[in-house]
Amino acid sequence: MEITLKGDAKIESIPSLKDKALRINLNENIYGTFAEIGAGQETVRQFFRAGGASGTIAKAMSAYDKSFSDAIYGYEDNQRYVSENRLKKMLSHEVMLIEDRLSRANYPNKMFFSYANTVATIDFAKRFKGHGWVGIRYQIDSEQKEYNEITLHIRFKETDARLQQETLGKLGTNLIYGAYYKYNEPKKLLRYLYDHIDKDQLEIDTINFSGPDYKNVDNRLMSLQLLKNGMTDAVMFAPDGNNVLPARVLYKKNILAFRGSFRPVTKVNMDMYEKSYEMFLNENKVEKENTQVVFEITLSNLRASGGEIDEQDFMDRARLLCSLGQTVLISNFQEYYKLVEYFNLYSKNRMGLAMGVNNLIDIFDEKYYRHLSGGILEAFGKLFYKDLKVYIYPMLNQNNSMTTIDDLKVHPRMKELYKFFKFNGKLVNIKNYDPEILNIFSRTVLNMINKNEHGWEEMLPMGVAEIIKDQKLFGYEA
Repeated sequence: MEITLKGDAKIESIPSLKDKALRINLNENIYGTFAEIGAGQETVRQFFRAGGASGTIAKAMSAYDKSFSDAIYGYEDNQRYVSENRLKKMLSHEVMLIEDRLSRANYPNKMFFSYANTVATIDFAKRFKGHGWVGIRYQIDSEQKEYNEITLHIRFKETDARLQQETLGKLGTNLIYGAYYKYNEPKKLLRYLYDHIDKDQLEIDTINFSGPDYKNVDNRLMSLQLLKNGMTDAVMFAPDGNNVLPARVLYKKNILAFRGSFRPVTKVNMDMYEKSYEMFLNENKVEKENTQVVFEITLSNLRASGGEIDEQDFMDRARLLCSLGQTVLISNFQEYYKLVEYFNLYSKNRMGLAMGVNNLIDIFDEKYYRHLSGGILEAFGKLFYKDLKVYIYPMLNQNNSMTTIDDLKVHPRMKELYKFFKFNGKLVNIKNYDPEILNIFSRTVLNMINKNEHGWEEMLPMGVAEIIKDQKLFGYEA
């Protein structure tokens, strides 16, 4: 990569797409296949046009017809061809073919790769902008038995199919180049995926690294980089701790979400969850098997006092919540209405938010909506869209009295608006809560852990203290 000087600072210049493709083509040891479905053969086109492709491209193909695609890669039981499962089948099949057809005796120094994508671009009605899966399985050493793999899910933001195709070609070129020349710097590799691509053209909402050269890469931290770099607005982790595509988890589900710091998760958090979940399941048309619970943490909540994101603190919270069997969402949504808008991308079923009274006070504060032309009314129109309910957990005051939605004091200008949502059943008190635990606060527990004080264990749900101690979370020292 060329370096230009500006004053006393060195600035890395971005290689052109042609330069990237040409560098790959001129490396006599890089050799592989391209399989692209759904948006033309835009990536391989970059390599053909750069020149010298005969030493790099073993095969380029596109099996658009489903019957032909099934004959090559196998039948999809769910009939979903734009899926991670399809991408994995494509990568596996193409790597198997190149290994079978090319003898190592004749190609002792070749580093094989298979690049694949399966994509749906914008439809004619322009209702669905399109999305896809992109990946590469590759070697960085000809003697490497186990392949590295990078897979990612993308969402198009452009409203023209041709432009989406061109963007996909750029992304694919950046991915292949980064896989070979930035594999030892995965955070940089991630940033370079957007070379010659604007953030308003493409969203990357899931990425996973695997293989021998990525054995020390934590994919959850890579997802956090997606958020930090502005590549997506939200990432999700399954209870097993692995990255998961939000669309797969949330699609057509009833959704109950909890926002908090969870630093660490306390008996209050779990009591709020259990009691509101019980109430949510009693709502009309809500069935347990079609309901998804999400524990959400905003990116701003992860920032340390200096404004930087504390990655270790992030890992501690995510690991603890996942170990409790919860699905975790990390988002850029400071305002609740943005979170609800995000859920509405994937489901039109019933939704619920559970929160403490103190959070409800913030929701009815006009200062958070000054950037909207319609102010708080516009925000509430988005927040309480369709079947949303907000379940409110009480707050214990210093004089030992309780604050619920029935005696909450809001600004006089908000009083009638508050009463409207309350009397229309959009705001409901959480019932059967445990009054004995209302004096527990996460910040108190965290402070006690940091000071190595005794007694914090009793403030946490069963088993949580043991996890914190065993995994040395939140700065715990024996």
